[in-house]
Amino acid sequence: MGGELLSLLVAVMWTFTAIFAEIASKRMGTLVLNVWRMVLTIVLLGLLLWFTCGKPWPQYTSPDVWKWFLASGFMGFVFGDYCLFNAYVVIGSRYAQLFMTLGCPFAAITAWLLMGETMSPLGLLGMMVTLTGIGISIMGKKHYKDPTQAPLNGKKKKSHFRGELDSLSVSLPLRGILLGIGAGLGQGVGLVLSKQGMLHYGAVVPPEATDVASMMPFAGTQIRALMGLLAFGSMLLFARRFGDFFRAATDLRGAAAAMGAVLLGPFFGVSFSLLAVSMTNTGVAQTLMSLTPVLILWPSRQIFGKKVSMQEIVGAVIAVAGASLFFI
Repeated sequence: MGGELLSLLVAVMWTFTAIFAEIASKRMGTLVLNVWRMVLTIVLLGLLLWFTCGKPWPQYTSPDVWKWFLASGFMGFVFGDYCLFNAYVVIGSRYAQLFMTLGCPFAAITAWLLMGETMSPLGLLGMMVTLTGIGISIMGKKHYKDPTQAPLNGKKKKSHFRGELDSLSVSLPLRGILLGIGAGLGQGVGLVLSKQGMLHYGAVVPPEATDVASMMPFAGTQIRALMGLLAFGSMLLFARRFGDFFRAATDLRGAAAAMGAVLLGPFFGVSFSLLAVSMTNTGVAQTLMSLTPVLILWPSRQIFGKKVSMQEIVGAVIAVAGASLFFI
């Protein structure tokens, strides 16, 4: 039960991480923010490991441990977070987190391929229900900016229902949808790769090193963050934006939002997510952590003033319910 409660706590953390990250992304830019996140995460985790284990870096590791955590860092922190943070800018944190429910099918398929974890026969149904929920939330009527494009009142009356169907469209830009799907893919695959890293790490830590064993999720997150820093730092160097990196520290509101995103995201949130998957089934943990799209609706309205329709609420609930069907 501890793993399930921890997963639920992670969902709450990621709710506020998304809000802080949306604020910081729009003020700093996604690339600058991600470099700051990786730097702060490595430093904070180093201090934690130093205080608890005596050294500011992972101990008793093996090449396999580094291999799996670096791979997880690439999929989760580099690919997944690049998509997610750009999705925050394009479609906002509320919709971006909705697409994160796709992490459940991606995690289930990856865990089946890599680890042989069985999927329930309801898995396919869960995928369809999740996609249906996402579809309900993002579908809406077209708003005609040009009056000449709107249906004419006279001739369209006899096919009113058809006209209503024609006016339905995806209310989000295609780029935002693709970024959201990429974010879900990165999270789901990255989580399974992290679990592989945890299994290999647990096999090499000596039984007497109890302090190191208890800090394995945090050490694993630090390895993942190293991959993130290497990738995002290279992008920043290639883009010649180091000036933006240092100027971002003078934006107090952006810096505070970035720190909140770091503490509740990579520092506590991701580390606790690794601990959760080590204590319970990967899919169960992923499902509970996917409640963020529902939890974020109210604070998003309060902080950003974004109206939330009943259609969006129903769609988010259906998406999360669909994700849970994978693991019944």
